[in-house]
Amino acid sequence: MPAVRHSERFGLLLGGGELVRMSVSDLHLLREICSNRAMDVASLMLDLYSRIPPLANDIVEGMELPAVMEPPAPGANPIAWLLWHLARVQDDHVAEVMGTDQIWIHDDWARRFGLDADPSNIGYGHTPDDVAAVRPETPSVLLEYLDIVHRRTVKWLEGLSAADLDRIVDERWDPPVTLGIRLISVADDSLQHLGQAAYVRGLRPS
Repeated sequence: MPAVRHSERFGLLLGGGELVRMSVSDLHLLREICSNRAMDVASLMLDLYSRIPPLANDIVEGMELPAVMEPPAPGANPIAWLLWHLARVQDDHVAEVMGTDQIWIHDDWARRFGLDADPSNIGYGHTPDDVAAVRPETPSVLLEYLDIVHRRTVKWLEGLSAADLDRIVDERWDPPVTLGIRLISVADDSLQHLGQAAYVRGLRPS
């Protein structure tokens, strides 16, 4: 059935501009069917989040540490910082909605990036000096940290239901942030920074 673009009394304007006349009882029945239609939210979120690690792998593949650490211009963010930041945001935000610790504060991850295990340090408000202080031991550490964060995220997403998305997870905003909005925001942040990192990679001589 084409997507509904506009509704009228006794009629529906469907995709393609076709107006289908319906009785009031038929319209109520259609609304009931649409509202009861099951949506596999877990599969949708899993597909979205599973796009992130392969893109990161493609960016880092074949790069040496000096290359991922080099900013494309003074004051700009290098690949290392961009990938670290997107993994930190996912680790922080997903841990919060799960009610668990960040992976960052365990298993020596912070040391492997030359940083302290400060759970509040996810990259927001970083100065150029802060950006330069993010120094992974190797390019592969960027992927390893993202991978372990991603695996925790997808394991949790597998149990997600449509009803879960309406849960309020952050009341500091007006309107308050729901779980659904938070999950989309995290994925959106990751994909934006992956695009930036891919652009930086593309600026380098082949």
